[in-house]
Formats: sequence, C-alpha cells, structure tokens
Amino acid sequence: VVRRRLLQRYEHQPFISCLAGFYSCRWRRYQRERTEPGKCCCNMVNEHKISTDMDFSFCFSLVFLYTWGEGKNDYNGFDWYNYGNLGFWFLWSLVILIVAAVLFAYTSLLLVLAMCLLAEGQQLYLHWSHKIGTFLVLGFTISSLFALSILWRDHRKTVRLSFQVTAPYLHIGAIAIMVLLSWPVALHAIRADKKVIQVVIVGPYLAILLFLFLIPLGMYSPCIREKGTLGPKPALIGHRGAPMLAPENTEMSFLKTIEHGGDGLETDVTISYDGVPFLMHDDTLRRTTNIHEVYPNETGKAASLFSWDSLQKLNAGTWFLKNKPFLGMGSLSKADQSQAMNQSIYTLSGFLRLADSHNKLVIFDLYRPPERHPYRNLWIRKILDVILKESKIKRHLVLWLHNSVRSFVQSVAPGFQHTMGRKAPIEDLLKHNIVKLNLVYTEMSSEDIRKYAEANITTNFYVVNEPWLYSLAWCSGAHSVTTNAVHLLKDLSQPLFLMTPRQYNIMWILTDLTSAFLISLIFAL
Repeated sequence: VVRRRLLQRYEHQPFISCLAGFYSCRWRRYQRERTEPGKCCCNMVNEHKISTDMDFSFCFSLVFLYTWGEGKNDYNGFDWYNYGNLGFWFLWSLVILIVAAVLFAYTSLLLVLAMCLLAEGQQLYLHWSHKIGTFLVLGFTISSLFALSILWRDHRKTVRLSFQVTAPYLHIGAIAIMVLLSWPVALHAIRADKKVIQVVIVGPYLAILLFLFLIPLGMYSPCIREKGTLGPKPALIGHRGAPMLAPENTEMSFLKTIEHGGDGLETDVTISYDGVPFLMHDDTLRRTTNIHEVYPNETGKAASLFSWDSLQKLNAGTWFLKNKPFLGMGSLSKADQSQAMNQSIYTLSGFLRLADSHNKLVIFDLYRPPERHPYRNLWIRKILDVILKESKIKRHLVLWLHNSVRSFVQSVAPGFQHTMGRKAPIEDLLKHNIVKLNLVYTEMSSEDIRKYAEANITTNFYVVNEPWLYSLAWCSGAHSVTTNAVHLLKDLSQPLFLMTPRQYNIMWILTDLTSAFLISLIFAL
C-alpha cells in the first residue's frame, strides 16, 4: 500500500504535468486530483464561476479581435484622429491589433489546456494569476467594444459589411470549433451519472450546432452569384493621390497614382490669403508640412491665412518620411525618398494641368475661407477661373461635388459631371442633373447601386483601401472607389470570395455532413 501511494505521488507523467503546470501551476502528481465518474470537473462553486469567466473572456476577445481586424481600412484615420488629440504621431491602431491578438491567444491557450486536462480526467484548478488575467481580458475587451460603439459608430457598419463577404468562411470556422468542443462535451456527458445532467450538458451544444447547420439559409453575400453576372471592375480614384507611396496632395503623390494606372485623382482645395487656390486637407499646416521649423509661432494658424509666398517656403514631404503614416506601407527607394523630401505645397492649377495631360478624372472638396478672409465671398469664382481659364482642363473630366452654388456653376461651366455627396430620391437627382453619387463606403448597398444605375446615375465610394472591401464594392456593382491603395487594388483580377451559388451549396453541405460525421464518431467512442 505504501509503495502504491509512493508511485502515485511520484509517477512520471510529463504530459499531464505540463498541462496542470501551465494551467494550475501544479507540477507534481500529488497536487492534482482526478475527476471521478459522475462528478463535475470543478468541485468548487468558485471554480465554476472562473470557468464561465474564462469562456466569456475567450468569446469577447475573439469578437474584439475580429472587430478591430476588420477595421483595418480605417486605421489611418484612427491614427490621425489620435494625432490631432495627442499632438504626436504613433501607430496606435497597430498596438491595439497586437494587444487584441495577444489576448485572444492567451484565452485560447487556457481553453485548450482546460480541454486537455478534462480529456485526461483531471480536476480543473485555475491558478490565481490566470484568474486575474481572464478577469482583465474580459474587462478590457468589453470596455474596448463599448468605446468603439460610442466613439466610432461607423465601425459597426464596417463590421456588418464584412459579414457579407466573410460569413461563409466564418460559418466553416464556427463548425470547426464545434467539432473540437464535441470532445470535452462528450467526455463530460459520459462521466455524468444522471440523465438530467447529461441533457443539460449535451442539449445546448446540439441546439447551437443545429443553428449553425441551418444559418446559411438566411445568409446573403453579393459575391455569391452566377457566372456572367459580375459587373466591370470599379475604377480607381487616388485619394489625395497615392498617400501610401508619397506625401499626400503633392505632385509626387498624383504622379504615383497615374504611374499605377489610377483612373482619377481626388484632392482638397483651399485658397491662400492672396487668392491662390492650393491643395490642403487640414485646417492647419501642422500635420503635413514643416511649419514648426519655418514658422514655429504660427503652427495653429489656418492654412488659408498664409500668403502664397509664405506657403512656398514650406516643405510638404519630410513629414511623410518621418511618420510613415500607413501601416505596412513598406520602404521607399532612395530615388523616391529624395523626391519626397523635395515636395512642396501644390497649386490647384498645377493639379488640373497634370490631370488634363493624362486624361484623368478629378474630384475635390472645396473649403471656404474663414471670416475676414479677402476671398471669403469670391472663392468659388476664383476656383472656377483657375479651372476654366488657367488650366483649361477638359470639362467632362471634372466631377463637381460642391453643392451650395450648383445652379450657378451649371450656368457658367456647362459640361462638368455634377456629383452629389449624399443619397437622395432619383427625381431630385435628375432634376439637378446629377450623374454620380460620392458616398462613404459604409452606405454601400447593392440594391441602392442597382436602383441608381437604372437611372444612369453611377456611384463612387470612399475611402476603400482593403481588398475585401473593394471586392464587396465590385460585387455590389459600384462604378468607382476612392482609395489610398491604387497600387494594391489594381492587381485584383477578380473579387475575393467570389463563388457561384452551386459552389457555396456544395461547400455548405460538405461542411455540415463532415462535421456531423466527426461529432457522431466522437460521441460514439
């Protein structure tokens, strides 16, 4: 008897020792207990609560990782938002993505360890450090999801759009997880000594499994379509040029867009104090110039309150090399670095001449000068003079977006393609000779796109950077997209996730049949 007890105490079980060591910090055999038939894997109420918290931590960390990962299209805007509030540049979006991945990996590892211990018939005792860890993961992920839903409401629309292309594959992933869970569920049910407990364990599992088997019946994706029904590839309009390859709104940036086959150029126009329209997105010059070096006492001054001579003294490219504003933008060649370092603020006249010489569409946002600006009430006329008299760009290349003086513009400059920045009834659009809608991508709807197309009104969506989002726009029938990534999207020969209904039905049925067979086999064994 003494010998048997000594063997039980010191018997070498490296696999179980590692599992229990990492999960419970119980590395020796005498510190562990086996689960007796008919008994629960957690013999204390507190351990039951901790096990539930760990399950919730895993679920919320998975949701947070997916939610933030699918928001990559807007990482640049998120980082610049933080720059405006904090005053310094940092890739906060990347930090959050790494944190989300680490938290998910941590909770996943704990669940795997728990399932392996259950399979070996061991009692579960989560170490106090892991208890604190799961609680922190749960609190952080819930708080982060709540903050995202309040501060970044459009992000929820992005996630909903992502389901239209990823849902078929998320379905397969969910089924795979259920197959893996069938192992501990079956073991736990078999060890239960009462039918009621077995029903409580197996019943919810089978209900969730049945729901997952049938959920494709209500699934919709515009990328699941018959062959021959896919429309043409959406045209690519460079958002402030090619800001992942060159400083935004500079000549180099627009040349990069043209070099990579972009169909159009998008920019932002303001007007200097002495009446020269130039390209600048922000109210101030702090983000995209070296104003802190040239005019250190005027960094907060509105860009339109500087004379053109003062603006010409600023460098509009060194910030790009210093901050590297886009995640994964890569390194520039020495020639491109040298060119970027010598970029200056670009005039509207130069921009239009460049677009006209390469036969590229142009679309721009116009910013009215502040009060007490000499051109506050003459700015539209000044901009029209540059378009019609200085640059003499072909009028059909201009997508006129500004809405306040549209009737006047139509009278003095016929030939522009008039564009509206919001959805409206078709009758109103036709009444004002609108031929294109310029919409934020979160308003994407294949039904609306089709409805407007029937009235010969095309749609452009901004800002579309990710291949999955561009694929969704393509499948939905969008005519064009405004993007920071012309050099990446131009290489797509067909939408991602494109398949026929027959292919999807085969994938769905095979997934359900295979998983049902494996789960039945596991329960039978």
